[in-house]
Amino acid sequence: MADVSAARTKAVFEFKSATLPLIAVILKTSDLDVLAEALDAQLADSPDFFEQEPVVIDLSQLPEQDEDGEATAEIDFAALRSLLARHQTQPIAVRGGNDTQNAAARAAGLSLAAMPSAPAPRPPAPPAEAPAEAPQIVREVPVPANGTLLIDKPLRSGQQVYARGGDVVVTAVVSFGAEVIADGNVHVYAPLRGKAIAGARGNTEARIFSTCMEAQLVAIAGIYRTNEVPLPDPVLGKSAQVRLDGKKLVIDAI
Repeated sequence: MADVSAARTKAVFEFKSATLPLIAVILKTSDLDVLAEALDAQLADSPDFFEQEPVVIDLSQLPEQDEDGEATAEIDFAALRSLLARHQTQPIAVRGGNDTQNAAARAAGLSLAAMPSAPAPRPPAPPAEAPAEAPQIVREVPVPANGTLLIDKPLRSGQQVYARGGDVVVTAVVSFGAEVIADGNVHVYAPLRGKAIAGARGNTEARIFSTCMEAQLVAIAGIYRTNEVPLPDPVLGKSAQVRLDGKKLVIDAI
């Protein structure tokens, strides 16, 4: 009987590891009122951007002390889950927290996730008059089997898409303050006003293409150029490509 039962169980289900699209919301304040205001402003034009996607709450950049040297306030994770769910996300885990934060997260029904790499040191508390920074929203997406990730929604300031292992094609505006990153090529068939980074893991053959080149920053294999050096008239606001010539970035009209 035991052998029959085991055989039936094996036929019904099996466990396998899976690589899934993942959004990390990197918090820079524990004040949920400030966070709510920043999220509302940042996502106002894209209320359905996330479409109920899973979210990891990243606490690695929260300051450990406030400007008075006191420990920062505890986080109400139940309220934080509700706040993020209001913006069409599904919070599932926390990473980068301390023991107290991890315990509170577990009590609120969240799992604990490992950091993908060593977290950056927690920043010191900001001056009292300095406004809290908005959260950084990072979309880490495994590239499909065909080697190309397609994004067909606008990317707003503070949003980041990283196509690990391949190219990324964006068919909507990349706003100032948004980032598009790929291990391969970056194609933006719309105004490119934010940052575009191709060859993120050192591919010197990668290129950046846009039908409206107005980039805040372009980079290939670690070589970059910012808008502090204005783009020349033949490519500014026009179709252009960025490539590497040795260790020099070259921007050509298309």
